[in-house]
Amino acid sequence: MPRYDFRCRSCGATFELRRTMAQANDPAVCPEGHADTVKLLSTVAVTGTAGGGAAVAPAPSGGGGCCGGGCCG
Repeated sequence: MPRYDFRCRSCGATFELRRTMAQANDPAVCPEGHADTVKLLSTVAVTGTAGGGAAVAPAPSGGGGCCGGGCCG
């Protein structure tokens, strides 16, 4: 079940709730009992490969843009 992060606007507490995706946007009550909360945006990091090695993105190749040699008009 996914976890969602929330912040209480009343007391500033940040807390996490496990709920179904269908309940993701339902109102949440902070641990202190306040109902004025907002769901925070979460980032997800996925690393590694199926073989256990590190996944490495290829380096970008050159191209595009002006080289500064006067060829770009």
